[in-house]
Order: sequence, then C-alpha cells, then structure tokens
Amino acid sequence: MTSFAGALEVQKEITVNASPATTWKMIGDFNHLDVWHPVVVASELTQGSNDTVRVLTLGNGAAITEKLLAHNDNSYSYAITESPLPVSGYVSEISVSGTEDGKSVVRWTSSFDAKEGFADEEAVNTISGVYDAGLTSLQKHFQ
Repeated sequence: MTSFAGALEVQKEITVNASPATTWKMIGDFNHLDVWHPVVVASELTQGSNDTVRVLTLGNGAAITEKLLAHNDNSYSYAITESPLPVSGYVSEISVSGTEDGKSVVRWTSSFDAKEGFADEEAVNTISGVYDAGLTSLQKHFQ
C-alpha cells in the first residue's frame, strides 16, 4: 500500500461486472487512462532511467503530469507533479480485487492537501468528481 501523507483523503470503489484479470487488463496500464476515463483524451508516456511519467491531456486542453511510484499485478500508485487541479502533494493508488462471484472491486484512493488559495472542500470535491467519472465509465463499459 502506498504511504499517504496529505491531510485530505478521497476513497472510492465500485463493483465491475468482469473478472479481476479482465478489469486489470483495461485499467492496469499506466499509460491507458485515456482508454477508460471520459475526461482524459490523451496520455503520453515518458520513461527515464529512474522514473516513468505520463502527461494526461484533458478534454478542456489542460494537462496533468503524473509520476508512477509503484506497479504490480493488481495495483499501481502515482503522484501528481504538475496540474491545474486544486491539490498539492497528491499521491494515489488504484487497485483491483476479486469478489466471490467473479466480479471485480476497483478501488481508487488518494491523499493530498488543498493547493494554496483553495478550500479543502473544493479540493476533495474535485478529486471525488474525477474518480466518480472514471469509475462510472469503467462500470458502464463492463455492463
């Protein structure tokens, strides 16, 4: 589990009508957020000798830069390094686990602080909205 240090947290989860392997095949590639998240229109990956970074382009033209922190067979964690979002110190993990009836639970969690000049509530609501949009889209994909 990723170590979370921010004062604010968002935790969302959703049950998906697909096996963990099928679900992870869709969301497990760090560079494929644009495949399943409706707000992300492009993802460009850069791999250096010590890090992996993706630049996400949003539908409104804004860009978010994220650094991969860890990746395994059912989860990955990342940090936002540059973003127009009202958050700072953002660290997140997305994971997939199985249910007894063969479905998947996708969990997306994060901790962060509100960026200077923004209220805590605005930061939490923004991240909650991002997660809700992505998870709802993922769930609809597997209906």
